[in-house]
Formats: sequence, C-alpha cells, structure tokens
Amino acid sequence: MDISRRDFLKLGGATAGSLLLPVGTAAAATAATFPLHKRVGEAASVCPYCSVGCGVLIATDAQGRIINTEGDPDNIHNRGALDPKSVSLTEFGNDPKRLKKVMYRAPNSDKWEEKDWDWATTEIAKRVKTTRDATFQEKEGEVTVNRTPGIAWVGGAANNNEDCYLAVKFARALGMVYVEHQARI
Repeated sequence: MDISRRDFLKLGGATAGSLLLPVGTAAAATAATFPLHKRVGEAASVCPYCSVGCGVLIATDAQGRIINTEGDPDNIHNRGALDPKSVSLTEFGNDPKRLKKVMYRAPNSDKWEEKDWDWATTEIAKRVKTTRDATFQEKEGEVTVNRTPGIAWVGGAANNNEDCYLAVKFARALGMVYVEHQARI
C-alpha cells in the first residue's frame, strides 16, 4: 500500500479527531443536559464603553438576564470583533446594583424617590425650557445672535451619523452654542 504524505496527514488528523469524540452513553448524557428547551432572545446593540460604537449581539434568557455577548459580524465598525470591555457586558447588565428605574433626589433632600419615565421626560423638558428662557440672548450689541449659553449638548458613542445630525439640528434650534461629542472630549 503506497500512502502519500497528504493521505498520511489526513488519516492521522481523522484518527486524532475521532479519539476526542465522546463515545456511547457519555455523548447521550452530554446531549441530554444541553438546555435546548430554554428560550433565548437575541438583540443587536451598541457597546457603551468608547466612542467607536462597536456592534454587539446580546443573548438573554427568559428572565431577561444577559447570558452571552458576541460581536456583530454585520456591524461596519467592528465586523464581529470585540475588545475585553465589550465582552464584560454580561456582568454589567446582570449587576444587581444596576438602576433600571428613574431615581430622583429633590433639591436639599437626602432621600431618593422612584419616579416613572413620563414624569422624568416632562420634568427634563420643563427644566430645558426654563433654562433657555432665563439665559437666551437675542442680541449682543447690534448683532443678532439668538443663542442660549446656559445649556450644552453632549453626544455619545451609541449615536450614528443620522442621530448626530438630528441632535445638532435640535440643539441649534434651541439656540445651544456648546455642542460636543464623547469622542472629542
């Protein structure tokens, strides 16, 4: 029997691989313990850590706990690769100390109160309007400026170009002068 070097390597690789496979009841026991009955949800998200905005696929169990994070191969920024901070999103998302509701501390108070999201967004809108009205400058000397130096806008890593475009349009419509992004700070 004449065996070429290539055939020898193929045969050796197949033999070594077959030795690593579980045999008989051990394979059945391993397959039986694999939790195929659990529902797993998956959602695409963006890593919150740096200004790159890497795409992350986050898998959650039926209770909503994060069970796995992987790089999103369809994301243009990272093409499926993740840095160690992004992989640690599992611990971040499942931390029992992580806030999931709006907490509000009134001025001069030492206690936090739980509020709902409707109250929070309405309160933020009221405060933006009050600050804008109090600090709005229509003219500086003879020059019309129409600006409010009392409010600033800071964008984040999760914003794409379209988000940033709309945010700047909104900020400029309010007369904001100080518009920045996380990547530049």
